[in-house]
Amino acid sequence: MPTEKKKETVEKVAQWLSESAIVIATDYRGLTASDVNQLRHQVRAVGAEYHVVKNTLARLAADRVGKASLKELLDGPTAILCGPGDGRESAKALLDHIRSTRLNLVIRGALLHERLLQGQDVARLAALPSRDTLVAQLAGGLMAPLYRLHYVLSAPLSGLATVLRGRMQQLEGGQS
Repeated sequence: MPTEKKKETVEKVAQWLSESAIVIATDYRGLTASDVNQLRHQVRAVGAEYHVVKNTLARLAADRVGKASLKELLDGPTAILCGPGDGRESAKALLDHIRSTRLNLVIRGALLHERLLQGQDVARLAALPSRDTLVAQLAGGLMAPLYRLHYVLSAPLSGLATVLRGRMQQLEGGQS
């Protein structure tokens, strides 16, 4: 018979999972309480939360919110990072903190919306440019051929205009 506290914990974890676009599972062995608190503070700046959870309770919560594939990542001491948005900012904040503090924190993988990612995939996600940058690059890529076409089509006209201007100056100079 589950206790009331465990039921409340499952409800909290289920809420975190349902509100998150990305859930990153980490092995927190070797981290001190101070390290975990620093990490929580760092990821909170991007709207993410970092929680140490019991695997059995996290599995129940994952089943409850329809994220059963997350159960594959819940093995051994586990802490999860729950992040909003596209997940890139949360992954970037986590990896930046790991690099800057040289923590020995192992990323087991992540669940991005409904897709299961491996640890190295999380690093690639964090390395992606922001959405605004990607949109700007796409717009620039789409506009470049149009600018080239404009230049090619206007070059003969500008050449003709230059020749006519020169001839006009020649004629004006000859009449004086």
